Amino acid sequence: MNKFILNADDFGKTQDFNRAVLTGYNDGIIRSASLMANCPAFDAAVNEIIPECQHLSVGVHLNLIEGKALTRCKYITDKDGNFDKSYLYFMLNAGKKEVLEEIEREFRAQIEKIQAVTFVDHIDSHCHTHAIPPIFRLVCRLATEYKIPYVRTQYEEFYIVPELAYVFNIKFMINILKVILLNTYTIQNRKTLKNYNLKTNDFLIGVGYTGMMDEKTLEAGLRTVSDEEDKIVEALIHPCSYLRTHNDSHYTEFKLTQDKVLENKIFKMGFEISNHKV
Repeated sequence: MNKFILNADDFGKTQDFNRAVLTGYNDGIIRSASLMANCPAFDAAVNEIIPECQHLSVGVHLNLIEGKALTRCKYITDKDGNFDKSYLYFMLNAGKKEVLEEIEREFRAQIEKIQAVTFVDHIDSHCHTHAIPPIFRLVCRLATEYKIPYVRTQYEEFYIVPELAYVFNIKFMINILKVILLNTYTIQNRKTLKNYNLKTNDFLIGVGYTGMMDEKTLEAGLRTVSDEEDKIVEALIHPCSYLRTHNDSHYTEFKLTQDKVLENKIFKMGFEISNHKV
């Protein structure tokens, strides 16, 4: 049977993201979340949410993009210690020794901060920075050292939601370029995983429709891989329990976590709703 993991990224970012994890766990299909060590609602996530979600799978959501670093940095933050570099910067500079050393110190601090308060069973990253091959090799080495068995990879099958609004827009075109890049990285990164004997997902859902994840895009993605056997399919979402605008994508992702019709369809497609603990 195929296993389906719906993972809530950005856990700990704000109280609204935290509440979305709690509600999605208690009333829906969230079984896994990735915690940001350097964000304002980290302590609340640890003290208020995790104790109420006894079987929640908790991961490290490594972050080099947003907020303040936990360590003193010269190459990856501004003078006040705030992350200010783009994904492109890391693509171009991750092979430099001085940059990679700073990333390693920061990643160690983030991993150790989370491991000090809860059990960690997976690693992923904010904006997929860990997919960049030199950084991915570092993450696999750290995962092995810190005994974290699972590292996310980003291979996503190309699929189309059969409604024009989902595909004829700039957002989708940009997302397809991301899928191509991350799929290319994944080919390299899976070789690294084998060298370290680490676990990963077979398929990912959530890059091609970033900013458009809802019950239709998730269902279409799962149908694309439903004929596979004994695979792990992970979908990433960023659920937030507060509706900021009439079309807030994070709130839409929050609502899909409790969609009972969608949950029934997932079972009918032959998926077991699971997490990273197994």
